[in-house]
Amino acid sequence: MNRIAECFKKSRPYIGYITAGDGGMGRTLEVALALVKGGVDLLEVGIPFSDPIADGPVIQEAMDRSLEGGTTPHDVLSFVEKFRKESDVPIVLFTYYNPLFIGGQSLLDQAAKVGVDGLLVVDLPLEEGEEYQRGAKDAGLDTVFLIAPSTPKEKIKKIAAASSGFLYYVCRKGTTGTQEGFPEDLESRVKEIKEVSSLPVVVGFGISNKEMATKVLELADGFVVGSLFVDAIGKGKSAEELTTLTKSLKP
Repeated sequence: MNRIAECFKKSRPYIGYITAGDGGMGRTLEVALALVKGGVDLLEVGIPFSDPIADGPVIQEAMDRSLEGGTTPHDVLSFVEKFRKESDVPIVLFTYYNPLFIGGQSLLDQAAKVGVDGLLVVDLPLEEGEEYQRGAKDAGLDTVFLIAPSTPKEKIKKIAAASSGFLYYVCRKGTTGTQEGFPEDLESRVKEIKEVSSLPVVVGFGISNKEMATKVLELADGFVVGSLFVDAIGKGKSAEELTTLTKSLKP
């Protein structure tokens, strides 16, 4: 059983997102360990990309800062290798397809070798992802796919069949960013996904406080916090402050 499966077996995980290289790779290792200390059970690590169309201003700006600092996908893998010396928390690389297309199978193989557990590719349509899925499977990496509020049930079945590790339900339309409250159809949509797949379902996009996290865990198998952390990291919060912030959202 891999790290992601073990994680969901033990708990309904608290998932934290960070943009790699924002503030330098040393800072990325520092903040990753701070979030783990604060209670994060699984890390999503964003590979910076020049046109992050699924992300709101906070993460876009973090990616811009990271790219301006010269961060490359191989720098991100070097971070994972260092992180693995300190923690066994599962890591999913959050990326757009271009870096994987350029890196090819060797990048996927190297990712698995240094301790990456899965991949979440934001902008790759399921129908065009067969080569990617084969490569990830060959490397031993889980493939996490997104389900949107507008995704029809028949398409959800296809996404679930192509996924491993877990399914990520993007609970609102638009881009990432902190929000207050959830769409009215959250419960019915999570139930619909669970009807067609036995994979764990996590909910993300907009979770910004303990009350929202608690609500998600009444319905789903995990929750994701992203923009809130990225904003705090970008504002220079210390490791201790980030740990405290992380703890404050833990149900």
